[in-house]
Amino acid sequence: MITSHTGLLDTVLPRYQFVETHRLPMRTSPARIMAGIRAYRAGHDPLVRMAIAMRELPARLLGHRAGRMLDLDDFSVVGQEGTTEIVFGLMGAFWKPDYGLVPIASPQAFLSGKRTDLCRLAMGFRILTDASGSHAMVVTQTRVDCPTTALRRRFAPYWYAIRPVSGLIRQRMLGRIRNMAEH
Repeated sequence: MITSHTGLLDTVLPRYQFVETHRLPMRTSPARIMAGIRAYRAGHDPLVRMAIAMRELPARLLGHRAGRMLDLDDFSVVGQEGTTEIVFGLMGAFWKPDYGLVPIASPQAFLSGKRTDLCRLAMGFRILTDASGSHAMVVTQTRVDCPTTALRRRFAPYWYAIRPVSGLIRQRMLGRIRNMAEH
């Protein structure tokens, strides 16, 4: 039986308007899974690379985005509980060609939610284990908080357009993490 607890994500981003959840069982220790999460990069998967490249094509053509594609390196760790839970954060206007990203000065700056001109995105990974510790369920949840009605109106069409691809990316991400952790 897998045990559960209140997640760190509930502390980091308790208020949100958009959410997506995925899970995948893994047969390895939480430490190995956490190492896989931290080592994951979009470049590991050709389909994920292609999806992100297509999303970023307009910005690149307009000269708003150069260099590498959006990846986990662009996120800030805004919370971690040992080897069982980690939350990454982004702040920006995600519908803009360049994502409208702004640096997160500190986890506290993200948690405060004082910026009402930007959306906050939190992507959490929670590792739930059975009593033996050798079987785990990895749950990833992405939440987005748009603090004003105007931001929600701007973000909603983007969310519904990218959500199917985002879901595919998360599922493939979990599969890659499982491969890295189990081998």
